[in-house]
Amino acid sequence: MKVFVTGATGWVGSAVIQELLGAGHEVLGLARSDDGAEKLRQRGIAVHRGELSDLDALAAGARACDGVIHTAFIHDFKDFNAAGETDRRAIEAMGEAMAGSGKPLITTSGSALLPHGRVGTENDAPDPAGPAQHRTASEQLTLALAARGVRSSLVRLPPSVHGDGDYGFAPRLVDIARAKGVSAYIGEGSNRWPAVHRFDAARLYRLVLEHGVAGARYHAIGEQGVATREIAEVIGKGLGVPAVSLAAEEAPEHFGFLARFFGADCPASSPQTREQLGWQPAGPGLIEDLAQHYFRG
Repeated sequence: MKVFVTGATGWVGSAVIQELLGAGHEVLGLARSDDGAEKLRQRGIAVHRGELSDLDALAAGARACDGVIHTAFIHDFKDFNAAGETDRRAIEAMGEAMAGSGKPLITTSGSALLPHGRVGTENDAPDPAGPAQHRTASEQLTLALAARGVRSSLVRLPPSVHGDGDYGFAPRLVDIARAKGVSAYIGEGSNRWPAVHRFDAARLYRLVLEHGVAGARYHAIGEQGVATREIAEVIGKGLGVPAVSLAAEEAPEHFGFLARFFGADCPASSPQTREQLGWQPAGPGLIEDLAQHYFRG
């Protein structure tokens, strides 16, 4: 199968490409810069130039391939709503190009947008009036495309997609602890973060591409919920600094924008995903991975 991959040079997308090539698929990777295009060419991957706001380029990439895996997202923490609207319009353009084809279109969302304080499942939908509206519209559009003859489905990623080379939330926590001289958690640190190893997530995207059901939600959840105190403690041990509790009102000054994420209690599960697709995470858990790979230099 020839697969158009957005976010092809990103943390998740580059792992997805590796998984696809290993399974015998052909890849067309979206690149918005000369540097990104060269990185893809060095891996022997065909390049499609464009960016998420270039709707014509996205539609052309979708039409040229047998399926689409959409992992790109503009991580603008200052304007989530604008980033979400760009994402929605990108999905709309690719979906329109694929209407009536029966081709698979897999988009990306986040498990943390589900209601907090309880374990989120594949059956749960985000609150359309909740704080994650920037991704909710993209979820709704993806699922609606199934009625237009697209084998559309979505993969929800947890807050931590970890592994060697990670540049997401976990290394930011490490950098904050190194700069502050303490590894902090909020309150008792009992709030939970689900997690998955990067290569396990990539394998799930491939399985959804090959076997996913139109209109379905899939959860790339390797661990249902790791207590943030455990995360802070392993970071403290790795850096040789104390792990300390902060009051909720102290968190924004210490963590910056990350406080709202690290303070969330957003466990999630993946039993339906595992049963339906035979997906079994095999990579190390977040705590083990942190200890092994996050304290170099």
